[in-house]
Amino acid sequence: MRSIETLTSIEGRKLLLEIFHELRYEKQRPNFATLGILWKICTQERDISKYVKKDVTIAHPLGFFSGTGLWMEEIVNRYYFATINSFVYFGAAVLLILIGIRRFSDKIDDTIVIAGIAFESLMLFFMFIIMLFTPKDDSKNGSYEDDDKSSVTDLIIEVGEIATDFAKVVVNLEKLSDNITSLIETQQQLVQSVNNVAELTSQAVSPNPKLLETMERTSLALESFKQSVDNLNLSAEALRKDEIEIAVRKEVERILVHKLSNS
Repeated sequence: MRSIETLTSIEGRKLLLEIFHELRYEKQRPNFATLGILWKICTQERDISKYVKKDVTIAHPLGFFSGTGLWMEEIVNRYYFATINSFVYFGAAVLLILIGIRRFSDKIDDTIVIAGIAFESLMLFFMFIIMLFTPKDDSKNGSYEDDDKSSVTDLIIEVGEIATDFAKVVVNLEKLSDNITSLIETQQQLVQSVNNVAELTSQAVSPNPKLLETMERTSLALESFKQSVDNLNLSAEALRKDEIEIAVRKEVERILVHKLSNS
């Protein structure tokens, strides 16, 4: 079990705020019940475990006056100042309406106007009491030192997130630069391919001198081959004529010999 010397210390004030949040928001206690429990804790209670889930004891209760002052300062002023301030403005508005109607009509008597003035005076008195117990500067008494540390931690986390985002942007820019470089290389290769195609097309449309010379040699060779074939045909024709003449001679000789042998 943890023990606190007094609630006026920094640890005790932080404990009061934690108790208020647990009663009001976790356990959903009504406002007046929450105020009553916290007033008891501030003035006379030692063991607060019967109200909240905290195993803490208070060594020295503050008593009625000091405890009420702490209760007004840390709870009422901190969490209900706006509510009381709104009642003050509401009372002022009601009082102005009553005075205005009383000036131009007799339907509202002086008793109602006095009651409105009394209500507004009571609200102003409450406002005076609340403002009298305004908390001191937290940065001087150090009660919110953890909040400052939390703010610094949040700032560091945000700076870290910004640095992470910046690093991601740098990485994306590097990737984009690599992609642009690759695109430029691909474009250069495409341009080179287009130039090669254009050169081949140009060569096909207007052949180079070497190709023309080769074609001319081929034409001469074909002409010589044609002439050789013609000569060969002539030789074959002459040879065929000679063979025919020899055959005719042999046949004539055979016929003559046959006739001579029969006579």
